[in-house]
Amino acid sequence: MSELVIEGLGRTFPGVKGGKPTVALQPTNLTVPANDFVTILGPSGCGKSTLLRIIAGLDQPTTGRVMLDGVEIKRPGPDRGMVFQSYTLFPWLTVEDNIAFGLREKGMPAAQRRDIVASYIDKVGLKGFEKHWPKQLSGGMQQRTAIARALANDPKILLLDEPFGALDNQTRGLMQELLLGIWERESKMVLFVTHDIEEAIFVGSRVVTMSARPGRIKSIVPVDLPHPREYTIKSSPEFSRLRAHLTEEIRSEAILADKAH
Repeated sequence: MSELVIEGLGRTFPGVKGGKPTVALQPTNLTVPANDFVTILGPSGCGKSTLLRIIAGLDQPTTGRVMLDGVEIKRPGPDRGMVFQSYTLFPWLTVEDNIAFGLREKGMPAAQRRDIVASYIDKVGLKGFEKHWPKQLSGGMQQRTAIARALANDPKILLLDEPFGALDNQTRGLMQELLLGIWERESKMVLFVTHDIEEAIFVGSRVVTMSARPGRIKSIVPVDLPHPREYTIKSSPEFSRLRAHLTEEIRSEAILADKAH
């Protein structure tokens, strides 16, 4: 079974033109077992995205390391699927060709590719849009395509950096349910960065809160809500209790971050 181990991971960015270095992330430890859905919550600038980028292999730590199944991560690889807030589809490829991109890079035969793409188009609700170009899609549809592209490659871990941050509230809620439904069926390891407390609780099995910059893990809060989860659970007493607890944690860190500026 897959396991992600973060050991003493820190990141300091050098100062501009000899200025003072910026400590983005203090030495951080976290273990994520297979099938875990971890949401990472914290104030702006606390190192959430830096942490995710290092796990993706898009940035290198100053101290510590990240191990996936005992192998240290040093560069991007197909064992990690990444979805960003901005729509990062290839504008010159159709929906189906965007989803097939990683499979084609692997050299997978066309017939097998078609089957996998068709399966994910069905899972993310894009039937009938296979031949559309990204510019013809709404924001929600573009993110559905990006999620399908990441999952089609069958990564060990899915990394999502505020993937629904640019969407309207209604679409955002539907996308949360879509992603959660896929995770409940496929049991992928997921790390999901967000600054939305309700979103962190609704999709996560654990919520990791981070301190104001320089970021460190402040707490790990288990979310013991039943599956499959419906949006109606957001009005339950247990959800309200978790929201109140996490609001207090994040508010205190946001106040510290504000004072630091």
